[in-house]
Amino acid sequence: MKAEIIAVGTELLLGQIVNSNAQFLSVELAALGIDVYFQTVVGDNSSRLQQAIEIAKTRADLILFTGGIGPTEDDLTKDALAASLGRGLYLDPVAMSHVERFFSERGVSMTENNRKQALVIDDSTPLHNESGLAVGVALKDQNTYYVVLPGPPREMKPMFANKAKPWLLQHALTEEMPLYSKMLKFAGIGESLLEDKLINLIHGQNDPTLAPYAKEGEVTVRISTKAPSQNEAMAKLDALQEKIRNILPEHLYADTDVPLEQVLVEWMANAGITVSCAESCTGGMLMESLTSIPGSSSVFQGGIVCYSNEMKMKLLNVPQNYLEGEEAPGAVSREVAQALAEQVRTIVDSDFGLSVTGVAGPGHSERKPVGLVYIGIAERNGRTDVFELRLRGDRQNIRVNSVKAILYRLWRRLVERG
Repeated sequence: MKAEIIAVGTELLLGQIVNSNAQFLSVELAALGIDVYFQTVVGDNSSRLQQAIEIAKTRADLILFTGGIGPTEDDLTKDALAASLGRGLYLDPVAMSHVERFFSERGVSMTENNRKQALVIDDSTPLHNESGLAVGVALKDQNTYYVVLPGPPREMKPMFANKAKPWLLQHALTEEMPLYSKMLKFAGIGESLLEDKLINLIHGQNDPTLAPYAKEGEVTVRISTKAPSQNEAMAKLDALQEKIRNILPEHLYADTDVPLEQVLVEWMANAGITVSCAESCTGGMLMESLTSIPGSSSVFQGGIVCYSNEMKMKLLNVPQNYLEGEEAPGAVSREVAQALAEQVRTIVDSDFGLSVTGVAGPGHSERKPVGLVYIGIAERNGRTDVFELRLRGDRQNIRVNSVKAILYRLWRRLVERG
């Protein structure tokens, strides 16, 4: 089944509010096995709304509306849909009683325009509003299904979940198979390289399907299939996941939509592993990412933000000849990254010490280019690894990607340990 979402409201076109309803409904409909092919936004204008309805009729089996069913003159959704279908409107007695009781209980006089919120389209099913006043409607006309919902998310979401979804399951989705998905999470690889590695699977996809999505420092691949049961769906998704894992075993870190720092914190907490951090250019961002995860108190022991050379020497015992002098490697160097990781691990007495030092920009530092970053990982009774990064982007991008890079390297180290 193909669906179109029509969001009604001039405030959406002006950018005064974000169309979060479309995102919510797209997720909900996908879970029902309904493909959302179009999302339309229309202002509070009857003729333009009717034009949008006529267009949607030609390309969608299900049309959902959000907004435009309140008491004011610019609330036109039910009127426009009724006109488009050649139907009338009537006052639903249950909805009208609900509106009248609302004002009566508050001792407030009800203005006449509030009766509009109880109007429903002829031969439709009223969708009563548990969180507001305006009643929604659901109906079928010829081969097209229509669902009209309120605009405020606090009203729209419960109406869809408790009223519209059961109606769709009973009247429209008797033969539809639900959609099942897995979110595969990758780190240490960019979207373009990941796509190149998976290009044969992407070109050959049919069922299940796969689609990559990029965020800062991480890539997600969604794999999806329709099936009559969860067991059948999972069998297909697990088989595709295994193919992807065999191609990218060093980058696939989770098969649920969780950040890498959560995987790390949970892993270390279960294994009794502790960590500490020494940060220069990231300014505490690495520590914040770890401590944002519940349960991190058993993992994260402490850390130091050491922007200045003085603090590197005073708090972390970095040798002065690493930082100052004509022959010194400088604060942005392998030597300093190693010293920071080893010293913070020793001082805090943690199992791992992590360090970041680099040039986040916008200007050069120590005659070294923006985006040059060194990250270090020191392990108790083990080796210290230092990695050089050459990052692009603005200051924030460089800092974020530095944090993601060291988290990825720590994850690889834990995988290596087993």
